[in-house]
Amino acid sequence: MKLYFSRNINPRVAVAVARYLQAPVELIHAAPLAPGQEERFRALNPNLRVPILVEGDHSLWETDAIACRLSQLVGSEFWRTGAALPEMIRWISWGKGNFVAACDKVHFERVTKQRYGLGPLRPEIVAEGLAEFAVAATLLEQVLSGREWLVGNDISYADFRVATVLPYAELAGLPLADYPHVSAWHSRLWQLEAWRDPFVGLEAPELPPVRG
Repeated sequence: MKLYFSRNINPRVAVAVARYLQAPVELIHAAPLAPGQEERFRALNPNLRVPILVEGDHSLWETDAIACRLSQLVGSEFWRTGAALPEMIRWISWGKGNFVAACDKVHFERVTKQRYGLGPLRPEIVAEGLAEFAVAATLLEQVLSGREWLVGNDISYADFRVATVLPYAELAGLPLADYPHVSAWHSRLWQLEAWRDPFVGLEAPELPPVRG
């Protein structure tokens, strides 16, 4: 079984899941858009994006689906089942549409565009993202004031998904310190090597530096 990845945000989550679960997968760095690679990877994912999980002649793409499958493979409740499943799906859905989206809007302007020379920073988009971050982080702060993890008493994939962009919070200038319960939650995640440095020991080129 092979998991193709890059160091970008969503593949990072997939690799972190695989390493946290100690899933029996070979982790392989890939660049589907590199010269000569498109035909090969289009057969695995028509979107030409990673992560991609390959089992035999079947490929699975999209980070959440891969996290679900890896949890199935190792028999883990990291991807909740049963009565807790709707609660986890709720946080995955809310996170992607609200907290993660706000973080990513700021990260794209302040980090991604500066890494790859994609044009000037747009202050109005940063301001919009920070406003959306404040709304979402306030809700998350309230929720985490009464619990350590988002679903039940133990960590779940919902925590990884909602925290998707937070490893880059300092680079992006996200005001995480304004939300002490959110900061404490991410500090708990940061204690896990699989989350803190999912690429340790892997052959994977570093991302370009952030310019400016």
